[in-house]
Amino acid sequence: MLWSAIALVTVLLIAVRIYIRITTGICKSTRRMDGKTVIVTGANTGIGKETAHDLAQRGAKVILACRDLKRGKEACENIIEKTGNKKVVLRHLDLSSLASVHQPFGPFLLTCLLLDLMKKSSPSRIIMVSSFNHKLAKFDIDNLNSEKWFSDVQVYNCSKLANVLMANELANKLKGTGVTVNSLHPGAVKTEILRRVPSFVLFFVNSLLIRPFFKNVRDGAQTTIHLAVSEEVEGVTGKYFADCKEAKMSKAAKDKGLAKKLWEKSEIMVGLKPEERRY
Repeated sequence: MLWSAIALVTVLLIAVRIYIRITTGICKSTRRMDGKTVIVTGANTGIGKETAHDLAQRGAKVILACRDLKRGKEACENIIEKTGNKKVVLRHLDLSSLASVHQPFGPFLLTCLLLDLMKKSSPSRIIMVSSFNHKLAKFDIDNLNSEKWFSDVQVYNCSKLANVLMANELANKLKGTGVTVNSLHPGAVKTEILRRVPSFVLFFVNSLLIRPFFKNVRDGAQTTIHLAVSEEVEGVTGKYFADCKEAKMSKAAKDKGLAKKLWEKSEIMVGLKPEERRY
């Protein structure tokens, strides 16, 4: 009886793994990126590092915008060594630090402050990494700083919905400029999020719960890379992608009124000056 149960579980895990493998989208574009400059935030590890590595391999100048300079330096040296591309540089960027990006909504302000440069460099692409979890968000426009109690899960879900809403609103504002804006779900990805878990616990968690159901970082980076390089999405803007193809976003994510309110509140929260509103 026990062996039958073990065999059944094993077969199910293998079936799940095969399904994930055959449904994972892969960027098929071989396009070179010579002469292009790419900024990748959080590029010292995980999906960000894998994305930076791929784009460096295609010849782009890649700026690794990282909070942890030690790990960022290691990632930078590793990418240069593996790709032979010496146009990979490290810059300190802590999106939660007022000294680095003077506000709490770092990605929002960083994007806004780069818009002039992106317009001059058009055609340009802005890619915001969101998550399927945006569909699970219980969004409260009057609770953006989570001043009312929110579980960590709901804070995460709401932040991912905010990513999609901001991408959609910015795409609308930048129509006709040659700058496109899209958001994406990378998939459930095995990253270094469990690196502080004791090794003996991690072994069982990894073997039984993570490996069968999660993508590796290379697969998780494919949709980001697709949106950065593929000719198929040239001129496409205001869309949401998963597995290298357009996917359905939630009803809340398509709410133009909510997106506009979020944008206006974000401008106030980050202290964006009128002359910095380059859209």
